[in-house]
Amino acid sequence: MRSSAWFVTNYALILCTLRLIDGAKGHRLCSETEYYYEYTECDSTGSRWRVAIPQNPGACTGLPEPVRGTECTFSCEAGEFLEMSAQECTPCAAGSYSLGSGIRFDQWDSMPAGFSSLATSLEYNPHRDDRLTCNSSTWVPQGNYLESNRDECTVSLIYAVHLKKQGSVSFEYQYLDNNLLFEFFIQNDQCQEMDQAADTKWLKLTNHGEWATHTVNLKSGTNILYWRTGGVLMRAKGVKPVLLKNVQIEGVAYTSECFPCKLGTFSRVPGSTACDSCARDTYAGHGASSCTPCNTTTQYAAEGSAVCQDRPACSRKDYFQIHTACDQDGKTHVIYKWIEPQICLEGVAGAELLPPSGEREPCPPCNPGFYNNDTATCSPCPPGTYSDGMKPCDRCPAGTEPTLGYEYKWWNILPANMKTSCFNVGNSKCDGMNGWEVAGDHIQSGAGSTDNDYLILNIHVPGFKLPTSMSSHSGTEFGRITFEFETVCIADCEFYFMMDVNRKSTTVVDSWERTKTRQTYTHIMTQNASVSYTWAFQRTNQPSDVRRYVNDVVRIYSISVSNAVDGVASSCRACALSTQPSSSTCVPCPPGHYIDARTSQCIECPPNTHLVPHATPGLDACRPCGPASKSDKDHSLCYSDCHFTHTEGNATLTYDFSPLGSVGSLMIGPSFTSKGTKYFHHFKIGLCGGKMAVCTDNVTELAIADSQREKGEGINAIKTFICQSTIIPATGRGFHTALSSQSINLADTLLGVTVDSTLDGVRVSPELYPQTTKKVPDVNFYYRSLEPTSSCESGRSTVVTLRCNAERSTKGELTVPSQCPAGTCDGCTFHFLWESSGACPTCTERDYHQIEGACKGGHQDLLYVWTDPKLCMGGLTLPEKKTLPCEGMEFWVRLGTGMGAFTAVLLVSLTCYFWKKNKRLEYKYSRLVISANKECEMPGADSCAVMEGENEGDMEDEIVYTKPSLLGKLKAIASKGNRENYEHVQLNSSHSKALVWS
Repeated sequence: MRSSAWFVTNYALILCTLRLIDGAKGHRLCSETEYYYEYTECDSTGSRWRVAIPQNPGACTGLPEPVRGTECTFSCEAGEFLEMSAQECTPCAAGSYSLGSGIRFDQWDSMPAGFSSLATSLEYNPHRDDRLTCNSSTWVPQGNYLESNRDECTVSLIYAVHLKKQGSVSFEYQYLDNNLLFEFFIQNDQCQEMDQAADTKWLKLTNHGEWATHTVNLKSGTNILYWRTGGVLMRAKGVKPVLLKNVQIEGVAYTSECFPCKLGTFSRVPGSTACDSCARDTYAGHGASSCTPCNTTTQYAAEGSAVCQDRPACSRKDYFQIHTACDQDGKTHVIYKWIEPQICLEGVAGAELLPPSGEREPCPPCNPGFYNNDTATCSPCPPGTYSDGMKPCDRCPAGTEPTLGYEYKWWNILPANMKTSCFNVGNSKCDGMNGWEVAGDHIQSGAGSTDNDYLILNIHVPGFKLPTSMSSHSGTEFGRITFEFETVCIADCEFYFMMDVNRKSTTVVDSWERTKTRQTYTHIMTQNASVSYTWAFQRTNQPSDVRRYVNDVVRIYSISVSNAVDGVASSCRACALSTQPSSSTCVPCPPGHYIDARTSQCIECPPNTHLVPHATPGLDACRPCGPASKSDKDHSLCYSDCHFTHTEGNATLTYDFSPLGSVGSLMIGPSFTSKGTKYFHHFKIGLCGGKMAVCTDNVTELAIADSQREKGEGINAIKTFICQSTIIPATGRGFHTALSSQSINLADTLLGVTVDSTLDGVRVSPELYPQTTKKVPDVNFYYRSLEPTSSCESGRSTVVTLRCNAERSTKGELTVPSQCPAGTCDGCTFHFLWESSGACPTCTERDYHQIEGACKGGHQDLLYVWTDPKLCMGGLTLPEKKTLPCEGMEFWVRLGTGMGAFTAVLLVSLTCYFWKKNKRLEYKYSRLVISANKECEMPGADSCAVMEGENEGDMEDEIVYTKPSLLGKLKAIASKGNRENYEHVQLNSSHSKALVWS
């Protein structure tokens, strides 16, 4: 096929030049097989010329002269092509087809001409291993389809087409994994992106094995088509690639030849617009007008085959067993069947025989909510009745109501609301295959036609209906689905659990790889909507045309869905009765009310308690909120009102966290994958005040308005206390918007607020944060998410630590421990430190002190200042400066100075006086000592007569009698001398002797 010309209008001049050169060389004239025709580009009048182009320029001469061509908008009908010699439309021959003004690409054994695959390297490093770069990332032809890359590299499939008139492009695709981004957009010849609605640019996810068709209108002129894929963020397990096939473009001016039918297809009559697939056990080569039968004795061929294959000997993997419906005796028959279509040979050496059928086994009991009415089948219980499956249906007692839902644990036949199917990756449905088979106590995956088939099991729930007593509650759980399963695999099998809400888009809820032991999985439905739950099993994701791993299997033992609007009842639950006398009608309880088991009346939960959904009726259904938390008006959850009080000793600290804001945000990163993809972890924290954080995924919902995402209205939105998203910036990826993906719920329950390091089994690790010497304690907010994960069986927990830091702003700063840069060290417990001045307690009188100024002019100032450092926020303000009257101090200073001087002089005078007197006493005492130390001879008697020449008055001693003073007595006592009182008598004489009487 040669599409419309790309030549310029001056081609004729170049052709003339070539002729002159050829003529000079004397070459022979060109034959019709040595050249072909093409049209020149259209001029401004809409005209063009038909010119002859040599197959080998310069090999011959005498090319036909250019002639005026058809109108630029001319095109042939479907099934015809433009024969350039006569410039007339001619029917396509048998074995080929034509779209008229369109082209189709449906064979992908190799990359078709005009297509190219371009990978965007995120980080250029010529010495880096190719496995760690995007050099090897590309779209890969797989025969019937193209397969995209499986890594996080951005890879574009590009095709350029020039349209003479308005047209369209359509293609079929499989897009299964929301961890891979897939977009389709169009550029003009100036590399400018065409205006395109978001719903036509971002493609929606498809169900496993199903092909979706996407169509976009094209403008006349050059259109550059881009199919772009890129991993959002690679999981430990690989992602499912995007598959592309049957690309068809309408609007080309003409087609100069027909398309031959691809292998396995044929067109029987001329003028065909499409080729048909060969039937089973027939084959066709390239450009066939009919299919050739295989020798069915020894060969077989699947539908649309290019060759016949030899039939192998039958083995265990070529048959399966089923159970018939129960008969009147309550027995079921075990039937063995060959897998259809049967491709194996029975009567050859080494072939395994089909086991005999007909063995009778007891039928399993009916599933809960069903009963056996003496027939071979189980029937659902009538409305208002219930059954456990073993007994006949019975009405619920007064004061109770049926619990609606599905509970399947016996698998004799497939339930009426479940469907099973098989999809082949390259085609649509598997030939004659059922995806799943019932097996008594379980349902298991079937054989499939090839190992990479998708084996699908689906259950549709039209909606949910809460029990009457809870119908007015505004809780977050409308229902839940629980199933028990196991996988047994030797290949790289994968088992998917998906859901489609309101038939908008199928999303993968969870998946498992390889062998998994028997386990139970539960998913909670948080909105009342129509939903389809799907289980898909694939033995290997490698292309395969045979069955080598038929023994790889997944078994589901039970499936239960609660509160299904069209469900049956397996039991009864208590309900609230009307207040009217003798009434047995169940009535809804107002929000926040529980059912009193004794009176069957609705009673409001006590203050600061929250109502636990699906709890046993009674006061125990109201659980108290944790410390420093309160319940909302509907008693549906507990939250912090941003106020907290802590008492330690005689001091009471009061906190108001309102200035921190209702929702905090923290971006951690950047981090890089092995191939250089930059990403961030974005956390949102709804701390207090009842405001929730919202995280959304926009990978598959980029058409949703930002206002809807902020309100949490998207399908993939999470609204909770604390959530986390992975953000991939637009720069470096070629996308025009940042991507938010893998949003997870970290906290949907507030356990409480306290300064303690442990609460309800959740522990804060102070060693993770820098130590503080301040006297204000840290305040810890404890949260938990009750949703279990594969690595956190008890759910995740989170601790947000608020620390007073007067140097920070009111909003403060959120950080994570340096030892745990992703916010968690074990993947289950998250830690955040929020330092802020808004985390300081409110100011009280203890936080400031008084300073007294000097008394000047009879007035004194009193000032109040904050204690440094200031560790409080808000609360009391500093008192105003006060001025008080005071007495002058000059008089008292002078009086004090005078009294001090007088006292000093008096003390000095007394000291001198006593010192002098003491010296005299010492002298006299020394005389007495000398007199006492003389020889012991008796002194001669002194003459009492007055000596001659002596004056009687002079000789007469003067006797002075002195009474001891108080000071002397004190000295005597202090010297520990004679304890008796004594008096001194001083003799005034000119002699050296003196008599002392004591």
